[in-house]
Parts: sequence; structure tokens; C-alpha cells
Amino acid sequence: MTRRKRILFGLVAVALASVVAGGALLAVDIILHSRYEKSAGYNVWGYRGPSVGPKQAGEVRIVMTGGSSAYGYGAQWDEAIPARLEQDLAARSATPAIRVVNLGYNNEGAYSFKFTLNDYLWLHYDLAILYEGYNDLLGDSSPPNTQVFRHESPVYRLTGYLPIFPIVFREKAASLLTAGNAGAAYSQDQKTVFRPGLAARGTAGVLNAVVGVSDALEQQIRQVTDEPARQVTVSPSTGCQYPWQTYCQSVFDAVQFAVSNGKRALVVGQPLFAPGNARHDRQLAQQQQLAEMMARQFAGREDVGYVSMGTVVDLGNPDESFDGMHLTPKGNTTVAAALAPAVSELMARTGRP
Repeated sequence: MTRRKRILFGLVAVALASVVAGGALLAVDIILHSRYEKSAGYNVWGYRGPSVGPKQAGEVRIVMTGGSSAYGYGAQWDEAIPARLEQDLAARSATPAIRVVNLGYNNEGAYSFKFTLNDYLWLHYDLAILYEGYNDLLGDSSPPNTQVFRHESPVYRLTGYLPIFPIVFREKAASLLTAGNAGAAYSQDQKTVFRPGLAARGTAGVLNAVVGVSDALEQQIRQVTDEPARQVTVSPSTGCQYPWQTYCQSVFDAVQFAVSNGKRALVVGQPLFAPGNARHDRQLAQQQQLAEMMARQFAGREDVGYVSMGTVVDLGNPDESFDGMHLTPKGNTTVAAALAPAVSELMARTGRP
């Protein structure tokens, strides 16, 4: 075999191995999506709940963005605010079909709004609900929360398909190695006192090896999907004061993006922490700045609205919040019921679907 043929053979072998490995991982990933999308996971397109499919004639489609409170951490997908809001809106409307799509994800802040709205323009949504503040409470005194979870995956950035098996496998491997503590997969010190048996170590090794294959494939894709550095350019035009300038700017940018693309935008002030909570006063100041910015910048616009859920639920009540921030199914239902009139009013006053 000539040198040229050996090189060609090697390249073909590598390409085939990548295709086979990628195909096998895709098959596993689709199975895991179907298993977890209705519980704590997301579907193949990266949002929570079943895929909504192509938009139907006469359908009103709404998206809700935010962090874990929008996502519905601690609840099933159909117990989260977006799903309960869809039920409320359907009950009060003569519209043939109303869909509320849950685009939230854990730990995301206001910075992610604009990216998420852009990523899902293909859903042809009519209204965007912007629901986040908890994950931005550090304010300008700290580097801004620039997490955009879906963009961590080069596969998603390239194709719009969001793999789930790396997360599932990492957590299962960590659970095997740390006596059920899946969170160890994300800790920095990795101090583990539990000593797993040989079988557990072997299984965890296989899971981590598969994740390693995925990481290698994603690294190859990342070379053609790199993004610019994440940063927020603050303008004094928002009128917000330190330490909430970055937060206000991120919300402002998202609203501007929505309306410039022919969408309506509803900004929501989240439920306030209980008065005894150390974060209460800081959140109150944050939300006051947000409300004032919305009034300054968007008063009189028919396609933009603001509503506060400040005291709609009691975050100190275990019936409504299981940890002082995230809501129980009952709490989600209460917020959705309070949110529905504001959504209906904003949709109605523009005089179009």
C-alpha cells in the first residue's frame, strides 16, 4: 500500500469511526430524551415539555424565559408555571389553540433572554414572557451572570438539537462513585469518602468513557461554532442605578429584540423573598429599579407590558415554596393564575393574534 493510500485509508477510517460513534450516541440520546423530557429534563429541541410541533393556523404561541423558577425546578413539566398558564389562558379564551412553551433553564439570568428569544424565533411565538431576577441578585458588584445553557453545546449551536445524555451519564456516574451524591460531578474539590465497589466503579467508568467520546466529538464541532466573548454593554439610557445597571440593560435588550422582531414582550417581577430572608431587601431594590425602567422606557407601548408577582405567593409558606424560592405545584398554579390576566390584556390590546 502506497503512502498516499495509507493516509487516505486512515482518514476514511477516522471519518467512519466518527460517524458510527455519533450515530450510536444519537440513538442513546433520543431514548434518554423520551425518558426524561416529561420529568426533570428537556426535549430534543432544548425546551421543557413535549415538542409543540409546527404552529397551526389561528394558534397563539407564547414563550416563557428565565431560570429555574420558570423551568419549574422541583416540579414535573406540567406542574411548572408555563404549563399551568397555558391551561388558564385556554380556559379564559375562545382562541382555538394556545401554547405556552417553557424556554427557562436552571441558573440562567436576564442576560440569556435575548439569546433564547433569538434561538427560538423558529417557533413563531407571538409573545415573550421574561421572568427572572433571582439569578441576577449579585448585581454590578460581581461579574454578570452570562450563562446561556444551550450555547454551552456546540451541537445545539450548529443544529438546534440539544443532547441530554452527557448530563444524565455524568450524574449517574457521580451517583455511583459518591453514594448517590450526583452533585459531586460539579464540585471542584472532588473530595469523596465513599469507596464504591468494583462493579460500581466499572459502570461509572463506562459512563464517563461515553461522555468522553461525546466531549471529543463536541470539541471537533466547537472549532466551527465558536462564539464571541459574552459581555453586557451598559447604556445610561435605561436610567437604572448601581448595582442594577447590567440587569436592567439585559432586560431592556431582550424587550427591544422581541419588539423589533414583531413580538410582544411581558416583563414579570418575580415573587419577593419573605421579609426575614437575607435577600429580601436586595431583591426589593432590584425589582423597584426594574419597574421604574420599564415605565420610563416603554410606557404607552401596546406591545410591551410589565407586571409584578411580588406578593402573589408567600415564599416563606412551605405549601407554596419548598425552599424559600422555588415554588411547589400549588405555588406555580397561583402565579400562573395571577399572570393570566396580564397576558390576556397584552394580547388583546394589540388587536392581533
